[in-house]
Amino acid sequence: MITLYSFPNSRSLRATWTLEELGLEYRCQHVALDKGEGQTPEHLARHPDGKVPVLDNGEVILFESLPICRYLSEQHGNGHLIPDNAIQRAQVDQWLSFIVTELEQPLWNQAKHQFALPADKRIPAILPTCAWEFQRALKALERRYQGQETLVGDTFTLADLFLTHTLSWAASMKHRLPDPLIAYHGRHAKRPQMARAIAREKAAAES
Repeated sequence: MITLYSFPNSRSLRATWTLEELGLEYRCQHVALDKGEGQTPEHLARHPDGKVPVLDNGEVILFESLPICRYLSEQHGNGHLIPDNAIQRAQVDQWLSFIVTELEQPLWNQAKHQFALPADKRIPAILPTCAWEFQRALKALERRYQGQETLVGDTFTLADLFLTHTLSWAASMKHRLPDPLIAYHGRHAKRPQMARAIAREKAAAES
């Protein structure tokens, strides 16, 4: 049985959503990061920085959302989420790299300096720079995204999953999104697999 260690409203949703897209059986195990459970010796043995997601399938323990989602898709997707075509597969990887290194990082810096870091380590003066960096990355995205249904080919891939999740994060942090990306996000955020993933993480937190 696959166990996914999760915390609502974190990057673990990417892995939970991937599991739902692939139709896999799994157990969602809540880690109460807000209560210090991430720093217990037991969880630090799974993730060296005490974060989520962590995947344990009995054969391998993986941390970080990107390798978890790629591993699951390669092992169980049969071409779903990661295309069989080598060029399209490289294009998915291209977008994943851009999303996690360029688009997501200003959002994470903003979150760190608003609430995630200890209060004495936060630098409010950095927040306008974070907003500028995110808008700059959006403009780069718009040079390649011009209203198409999906980022690569004509099917939903991990690139779309990661971009939709990141745009959800941006919207929750009150960033302005261009109309084509609002429409893109609205389409993919309505996928029932995403709704089920959110519900699974919430149920695990409440159990």
